[in-house]
Amino acid sequence: MADESPLIRSLRAAVAAAPGDVPLRLHFAELLLSEGRGDEAVAEAAVALQHAPGDASARALMVRAMGMAPAPAPVSDEPAAPAPVSDEPAAPAPVSEKAAPVSGEPAAPSFDWDAAEQQVQDLVGPRFLDDPQADGAGGTAGDAAAWDVDAPGAVRLADVGGMDEVKERLEAAFLAPMRNPELRRLYGKSLRGGLLLYGPPGCGKTFIARAVAGELGANFLTVSLSDVLDMWIGASEKNIHDIFETARRQAPCVVFLDELDALGAKRSRTHHSGLRNVVNQLLTELDGIASGAGNEGVFVLAATNVPWDVDIALRRPGRLDRTLLVLPPDAAARESILRYHLRERPIEAVDLGRLVKATEDFSGADLAHVCETAAEAALLDSARTGSVRLITTKDLLGAARQIKPSTEPWFAAARNVAMFANEGGLYDDLLAHLKRKRKL
Repeated sequence: MADESPLIRSLRAAVAAAPGDVPLRLHFAELLLSEGRGDEAVAEAAVALQHAPGDASARALMVRAMGMAPAPAPVSDEPAAPAPVSDEPAAPAPVSEKAAPVSGEPAAPSFDWDAAEQQVQDLVGPRFLDDPQADGAGGTAGDAAAWDVDAPGAVRLADVGGMDEVKERLEAAFLAPMRNPELRRLYGKSLRGGLLLYGPPGCGKTFIARAVAGELGANFLTVSLSDVLDMWIGASEKNIHDIFETARRQAPCVVFLDELDALGAKRSRTHHSGLRNVVNQLLTELDGIASGAGNEGVFVLAATNVPWDVDIALRRPGRLDRTLLVLPPDAAARESILRYHLRERPIEAVDLGRLVKATEDFSGADLAHVCETAAEAALLDSARTGSVRLITTKDLLGAARQIKPSTEPWFAAARNVAMFANEGGLYDDLLAHLKRKRKL
């Protein structure tokens, strides 16, 4: 809000960055209460009680925020929780229903928790759902209507920071034929086939797949091994068939096969017949044989960290016949990712240029970890000193030095595959990258 003091704004951002920090939230609520913002203080105290239902300080603050009179502390064998840091004197805790009044004094009224719940029920949602299936989202295995298909999203390739080479390859290999149906018919270009994204973990393969669906204006259906595998004979194969039938009915639709190395592992290395049958059924669906009408309007994308473990038949022409290496984010992409993860945190004069240079080869997940670690350092420092301070470039650079890029082990393993198992030039892009980085 425009009329908020800088301290309240900083504390609000700190609480958002660490929602489970009860003392910090109570300190924020105390400050709100001191400024006469009782409703907001009630909401913050209610959230604190969700995280720590037995916290005496949170209960006392709730009483004061709701205008209840303070009362002597409850009788208990357990040590009282520490009071939040505040410039105001701590208020005494409310009297428990079981506590006896002090001799010679009138009994204080017990706190009505039912009334408190009714007052804040619209401010704070429930911590747990009593019945996860109550909304009808669940379904039985093999029921095609049970597969969740996301409507065309607003994510586009323009929302993917940097990675210009990846975008150009996607445009040439996948998107241009889809956007130009007249040219596609003129040149006899089929919509069959799919694209396999591979590279180190945490580099945005799933996000890119959603961006492709957004570019096509297509529905999006994510499939993983847990969605398919079933204990009953034949049920796993039926699940795959139902998934593709759903995609055909919802066309245009992007089917995204996540962790393809688990779903389509090499049959020569698979000893369980059920998993081999899953691969066989997946091959049939990619060919569109079972549907009769083919897979027109169904675009198949797949992602894996270990393409060398994927069954070779899945990469035959007409199936997942195009591959795209998704590398760690480049400088422009790292800047976009860092800006995104710092957008709601209390920062001060952060030098993004230095931070981008210090995070080369970091994945998107690594960059998120850097921001989280820097926020933790500033938060703990604020808690120790009792004075809130902002996140600085020093915090972020210190976090970057502590964290090693998670992509390094992947490149160490991929190097041997690219050098000694590059049949048909499958990993030429990977070899070119390793040469540029002088890792060969």
